[in-house]
Amino acid sequence: MNSKLKCLLLDDELPGLAYLRLLCDQIPELEIVRAFNDPEIFLNEFRDLEFDLCILDIEMPCVNGIEIAEILASKLIIFTTAYKEYASDAFDLDAVDYVTKPVRLDRLKQAINKAIQRNIAKESAPGYFRINTDRGNSLIHFDKLVYVQSSEIDSRDKIAFLENGTSMTLKNISFEKLIAYLPSHDFCRINKKELISLKRVLHFSANQVVTDIFIQGDKPLVLQLGEVYRNDFIRKINR
Repeated sequence: MNSKLKCLLLDDELPGLAYLRLLCDQIPELEIVRAFNDPEIFLNEFRDLEFDLCILDIEMPCVNGIEIAEILASKLIIFTTAYKEYASDAFDLDAVDYVTKPVRLDRLKQAINKAIQRNIAKESAPGYFRINTDRGNSLIHFDKLVYVQSSEIDSRDKIAFLENGTSMTLKNISFEKLIAYLPSHDFCRINKKELISLKRVLHFSANQVVTDIFIQGDKPLVLQLGEVYRNDFIRKINR
């Protein structure tokens, strides 16, 4: 387990961002990977970065912190904001904490301690998750899951393929929520409609991933590697 939480900061106001960075630098349990003052740049670049936690403002131009947190479904989130009315939305997203501005060091430390405990619980969680499927409530074991694709019948559903050659339909779950269940270093989304266990990758190029998965016939499954997901895939493969 990492001794420090790798953290991204996001606040569109530079003085506020600088002050937050100053506070974070006084917390030895944190490692600041990158600080952003533009949410659009953040969205373009966060997939290339390795991090556990994001501390972010809510009121920002173009896209707000609540919307960004929905995209970061598998990451720990701490909101910092001057507006108390967003608290309900924040906790609906299972945020670690909601810290009102001006941020105090002792209050930020309290939030970071919560994030550390959440991270410990996440890393020590059992090697499976429970989900509603076409077979009822099912346990999906991480080491048995090899590949997931969107259902052609209903895109809200996902088809999970297991290493024993069977498959099941995961009912009404987004890829973002599914990824939040999975150990991030073992699985990767490679395009809008597919996710794969990295241990099943044989070869890859800039646009394709060749696997050792056989779903139909005697040819291995070959998947398209989307541009949006390429850097995250390569980063995980190179760990």
